[in-house]
Amino acid sequence: MKKIIATLMLFALAGTATAQITHTSNGDVDQNADKVLKKAAQKMNEGAVSFAVTMVVKDQDKKETSRIKADVLYSKGKYRATFADNVVYSDGAAVWHWNKEVDEVVINNMEEGDDNLMNPGAVLANYSKNFKAKYIRQETDGTAVVDLTPKKSKSYYKIRVLVNTNTGVLKQLVMNNYDSSCTEFIVSNFKSGVKASASDFVFPKASNPKVEVIDMR
Repeated sequence: MKKIIATLMLFALAGTATAQITHTSNGDVDQNADKVLKKAAQKMNEGAVSFAVTMVVKDQDKKETSRIKADVLYSKGKYRATFADNVVYSDGAAVWHWNKEVDEVVINNMEEGDDNLMNPGAVLANYSKNFKAKYIRQETDGTAVVDLTPKKSKSYYKIRVLVNTNTGVLKQLVMNNYDSSCTEFIVSNFKSGVKASASDFVFPKASNPKVEVIDMR
């Protein structure tokens, strides 16, 4: 994935990226980055989709310290993420975190601007509001690389986004922290056109009456 077609092609891509940056009253808009991210957002938000996310945490020396895989159902800002003995539901307004090991659900309001990369659809849907985007390059396999810099102060300084330019499917997000550690979110098994209803994104209290519910809203 790190290979480049040729030096000539690299210069061509760099020239195109520079040429397609326009200036507006709101600042610089990278047209190449905007095109890639809009396509990815459209693919993610065209209806209910499902995918797997593997979260890999690496320390300052880029050594892996933990790995978690979640199965995600997503539909226009709503999501359900299932991993280990946990299920996280969100209807776009509230978040239910069900820890099956202790039979407990904690409910919180969804925080505006919360960068939950287990929910990459939200990052893509709001990228123009929360980030400045910069087109970096296109890999030989058709993967576009775009960097997102947060407009507000965060614990990280950049999210690198990898998108399949042919399909618009998100491949990977990499959160780069100021302490040189990073967290990778690798997307796989992406499927669009799946069936989903509103009840899929809310904790099913009726069918789990013995689970303790702690409402922190």
